[in-house]
Parts: sequence; C-alpha cells; structure tokens
Amino acid sequence: MKIKQVLSALEQFAPLPLQESWDNAGLQVGLTEAEVSGALLCLDVNEMIVDEAIRKGCNLIVSHHPLLFRGLKQVSGQDYVQRCVMKAVKNDIVIASMHTNMDNAMNGVNWKIAERLGLMDCRFFAPKQVNGIEAGSGVVGTLPQPMSAKDFILEVKKLFGVECAQCNELLQRPVKHVAICGGAGDFLLDDAVLAGADAFITGEMHYHVYFDHEQKIQICVIGHYQSEQYTTEIFRDIINKECPGLRTDIAETNTNPIVYI
Repeated sequence: MKIKQVLSALEQFAPLPLQESWDNAGLQVGLTEAEVSGALLCLDVNEMIVDEAIRKGCNLIVSHHPLLFRGLKQVSGQDYVQRCVMKAVKNDIVIASMHTNMDNAMNGVNWKIAERLGLMDCRFFAPKQVNGIEAGSGVVGTLPQPMSAKDFILEVKKLFGVECAQCNELLQRPVKHVAICGGAGDFLLDDAVLAGADAFITGEMHYHVYFDHEQKIQICVIGHYQSEQYTTEIFRDIINKECPGLRTDIAETNTNPIVYI
C-alpha cells in the first residue's frame, strides 16, 4: 500500500476544504508514492516524534497539528521545525497533518471528546456547509444524568487526566447539556450559551472571555493538549478500517510543551 492511499482515506473522512483559511493541513513533508511501512499517529511533530518513527520503522507520521504553519525561508537546523524537516527527509519519512479539517468534520475531534464524556444526541452547535458537506466547529450533547457543576468538573479532570482545570464560578444549577470545542475554543463560548449549553469544555481561553458568564454557563478549560489527546484514536480507526493490515502506532511521546508545577 502506498502512502498516498492512506492520506486519501484520511482526507475522505475529513476533506481538506473543511480546514480554516489560516490553516495548513495535509501533506507537510515527503513523497507519497512510497510503500508505507507503518504509520505513527501523534498530536504534534517534534524531533522526539521523528525519532520514534525511525525507531519503530514507520515511514509515515500523521499529526493533528501541522509541523509547517508558515513557509520556510531556510532549512538550516536553526529551530526544531527545520530539524524535523531535515531528519524526516534524510530518513524518507512522510509527515501529514489533519488539523482544522478534522476539527470541523462529522465524527471528528469534538465528537471524540463527546464520546469520552458519554454524551448523547450530539450535534454541531455552530454548523456550516462546505462544498455541500455538513461541518462545524463545535459539538453539543447531553449527559446521561445531570450532575452538579463541581462533580462534572471533577469527572472531566479524571477522564482527560487533567492536573488543573480553569473554570469560572461554579454553576448553581445542574449540568446536563455540554458544548465542546477542542483546542482554542473561546470564539464559540457565546454560541454555546445560545445553544442552551450548561457547560462549555475547551482547551484554552483568553482571560477576558471569562468575564460576564457567571451563572450563564460553566466554563471548564482543560488544556490544549489534554482536550485533543484522543484525536490519534480517530486516525487509527480510519486507517484500520480503510487500510486493513497496515500497522498503526499511537505515539508514546508526550509532546505537550506545558509543564504543570
């Protein structure tokens, strides 16, 4: 099986036109006509990830966050992006990324978060049509049983391995309807309120956005990496279904650059 067949399967699930205008999803580095020896699945690409791919004999890396956001003006090893490109090319490794196209896709990143939370009756709460494809930046669903705000936050922390959640004041009504936007989602907070959500889970939010939402909605910010960490399971499931027999490895390397002290 050729690498281009694997990328085609991923792009059929999350077509590249679904990505935001500022994004750079898709092929990052390498030639896709090569036979694929294995796929390493990760959230970010750094030098340790490329080393892990080499060690495991994988000549394809599929990441959520693109390695290349901006054009390179030189490739001289001056930063980790350049060093990753050089190491990947030297070792015949292809790097591809499924970013905001996977965020916006049906059954994509936010649906995976909803699955982890056990939400039911999920739907996009900021829907859009792209080339006739139903898509959206956020998902809202219903908990099997209402929970107090404190119990809900503690459950989210447990499910996502979160050391510290950033929240506004505790909601004084039960949490039943939950809105989700993995990664940086504060642009959807007001949409979540309008959608009737009792709580909003995202990865990161600007300070001033927390104001004026007291008792409107329970904000629960769990970290960018933490919110999207299970995206690799989506990659794995797509490849296992569409490319049976291909070896897939979810990366062991934790690429979260934030340390909690």
